[in-house]
Amino acid sequence: MATTAAPAGGARSGAGPEWGGFEENIQGGGSAVIDMENMDDTSGSSFEDMGELHQRLREEEVDADAAAAEEEDGEFLGMKGFKGQLSRQVADQMWQAGKRQASRAFSLYANIDILRPYFDVEPAQVRSRLLESMIPIKMVNFPQKIAGELYGPLMLVFTLVAILLHGMKTSDTIIREGTLMGTAIGTCFGYWLGVSSFIYFLAYLCNAQITMLQMLALLGYGLFGHCIVLFVTYNIHLHALFYLFWLLVGGLSTLRMVAVLVSRTVGPTQRLLLCGTLAALHMLFLLYLHFAYHKVVEGILDTLEGPNIPPMQRVPRDVPAALPAARLSATMLNATAKAVVVTLQSH
Repeated sequence: MATTAAPAGGARSGAGPEWGGFEENIQGGGSAVIDMENMDDTSGSSFEDMGELHQRLREEEVDADAAAAEEEDGEFLGMKGFKGQLSRQVADQMWQAGKRQASRAFSLYANIDILRPYFDVEPAQVRSRLLESMIPIKMVNFPQKIAGELYGPLMLVFTLVAILLHGMKTSDTIIREGTLMGTAIGTCFGYWLGVSSFIYFLAYLCNAQITMLQMLALLGYGLFGHCIVLFVTYNIHLHALFYLFWLLVGGLSTLRMVAVLVSRTVGPTQRLLLCGTLAALHMLFLLYLHFAYHKVVEGILDTLEGPNIPPMQRVPRDVPAALPAARLSATMLNATAKAVVVTLQSH
């Protein structure tokens, strides 16, 4: 092999002048040997490596864009989450505050000791206040004292309910299914609470120095005159007696309330408006209870349950004679009809 390779190299070296310069340059500049066997097939010089590199760069760009988007979403979600957390905290605080107020109100109204001062009164004090409610005061230059308790007024309202029931029972009103009790309670308590609230509103507009509790006590004790008048006139049915008691007893209790309101109101116009309204409502309510209450209740009962019609009864009627010539036959016919009716009733 060596003997044959040497002449080939010699022949090549002496083949022609075109290779001479190239060989001289190689010999003069050194030797460069490239080992093709040691070349790696997976080097970056191949097209496959370029494609993989391009794909890797695209993936990195996509990952960078996704990371930027996630960062922006994180910032947005962080602000949104902060707002949501803040709203939840505000809602929780409002819920806790409402819960505390509700529990405080429930404990306030559930505690019976809160109502004890309004009903802690001696019977002697109630008796004296009942008598004072019928005596008008003369001194209106300074505010008069009003009892701040509800025991007496509440008992007077229940007494008025009992008197109304007594009056309905003594009259010809037919009581059906207990609707009379509810009507009486609604009428009395409605007047007491409704008129007290209305007069308190007017007193607030007229700058009168009175509280709602004092107004309830004043009007409640003012019903003592109504109880006396109705109790007497329901048992003694005389209109003249009712008008006399209406003017005297009802008028005295009304004057007492008017005098107390005058002493607590400043200004003639305010006094006239407030006291005139109270006097008119109080006196007209007494007239209503005596004259119109029974009829109104009967109308309500007829509306709810229907009119109280007695059972139908058969009554024999005479057959009129059409002509004078037929009077005899008509008389015989009437006698026969009456006999048949009597026979049927006997059976």
